[in-house]
Amino acid sequence: MTKRYLTALAALASIAAAASLKATSKDDVLSWAELDARPLPEWYDDAKFGIFIHWGVFSVPAFKTEWFWEYWHGWHWKEFDDFINATEPPGFVYQNYVHRFKAEFYNPQDWASLFAQAGAQYVVFTSKHHEGFCNWNSSASVPTTWNWNSVDVGPRRDLLGELAVAVKNATSPHTNKPIEFGIYHSLYEWFNPMYLQDKENDYQTDDFVTSKSMKELYDIVNRYEPSVIWSDGEWETTSTYWKAREFLTWLSTKSSVRDKVIWNDRWGNNTLCKHGGFLTCTDRYQPDALMQTKWEDAMTIDKNSWGFNRKASISDYMTTKELVDSLAQVVSKNGNLLLNVGPSADGTIAPIFADRLLGMGEWLKVNGDAIYKSRPWKVCQNETDHSIDGGSNETVAYYTTSKDRKQLHVIMTKWPQDNILRLECPVPTSETKVRLMGWGNARGDIQTTGNATSAKINRRIKAISYQLRNQGVFDPLSGMDIALPLLTPSDIPCQHAWVLVITKLANL
Repeated sequence: MTKRYLTALAALASIAAAASLKATSKDDVLSWAELDARPLPEWYDDAKFGIFIHWGVFSVPAFKTEWFWEYWHGWHWKEFDDFINATEPPGFVYQNYVHRFKAEFYNPQDWASLFAQAGAQYVVFTSKHHEGFCNWNSSASVPTTWNWNSVDVGPRRDLLGELAVAVKNATSPHTNKPIEFGIYHSLYEWFNPMYLQDKENDYQTDDFVTSKSMKELYDIVNRYEPSVIWSDGEWETTSTYWKAREFLTWLSTKSSVRDKVIWNDRWGNNTLCKHGGFLTCTDRYQPDALMQTKWEDAMTIDKNSWGFNRKASISDYMTTKELVDSLAQVVSKNGNLLLNVGPSADGTIAPIFADRLLGMGEWLKVNGDAIYKSRPWKVCQNETDHSIDGGSNETVAYYTTSKDRKQLHVIMTKWPQDNILRLECPVPTSETKVRLMGWGNARGDIQTTGNATSAKINRRIKAISYQLRNQGVFDPLSGMDIALPLLTPSDIPCQHAWVLVITKLANL
């Protein structure tokens, strides 16, 4: 993207943002019920897996958390005071960190390539976190962001714009679909004087919203045309102050992305887990049961921090196995997984993040059909371990179905020690077939044998067989036992979790 193109884009976005702010009259504003009734874009329901990126001035200290400024300057936690006293000269202020936020090794094409290899179908980038620093050329359209954005200071690059182009030009090798681009935006800012004054006025004034926060949202939509708006920083007051319904009405009816854009539920302290195109409810959200409303689990590879953390040890990072299991669990309950990485201030993504992402991508190469375009099985979402004496609550499998509901996917997170997978939920018929995804060729197309009256298995040809409970007598309550093949390391299709595909069940 050339500087001339970026300049022209900024001018057009500035004009569009000004028009957008006036585009929705009070009479035209949709209710939350009307906004919630909008159909879920199919691309988002099919995607299942995205990448979250937290990057900003907080990536410079990279000390424990992206909330560094608030913990130090706002809450005066001793650990953070001690860190500043040990590493910075007297009189140091947080804004001084921006001069070390250089992003000198930032290559958005490399990032987009990594995310594509990871199997991600969309990417959500932090345009502005609670520190208020804007990762784009915001001052062209929002003068109140002057000298606190990535073009005026620090990297002196449109970090958001460059990644938007790279991601939109990338295609997923797993689905052959273009990768969608989304934007995270924090409504509030910890120490912005305009926001603090509105707060002091009990939110009877809205200077911060009209002069900054909403202008930013209109600007990033007009300028970068995202497919996802991921709002945050809503919790201190209601959506009325934030003018959320006015913005979402415009976004869903008049913006250039109105036909495909989706948004979350963080628009005021009255909307979380209630109103949104998809629900997030809390960070790292994991519901106990199947959700009828689409939801998303935004979680981190680093178990403690969303931003890059120099204090992290190896035990602070989730393993690839844990991440694969989390993906299966989320998708089985009608969710999407948005997996976060925190780049360093120089623009690099740490090798441990890349390792985890590439591990996810390798697993999805084999088992992607159980994830992408899948739907939750309303009959059952998971199975616990019945092979241990006395039973166990440990989950050993999660269920999804194909979009046409003709195939059941059993995502085994644990291979049974006796090679017999005992399932309670599926009800087989005399025509039921079972196969192991990815076993035999690249797409796992070998049809294995099924015998409803015998559990005997030919180990030489490594076939799969199953039996009905109760000595093969058809009993809808009996479930099925599946005898798995004995596989050598060279035969096993993947690591971490394995997928059985079952067809022609009585209760599919």
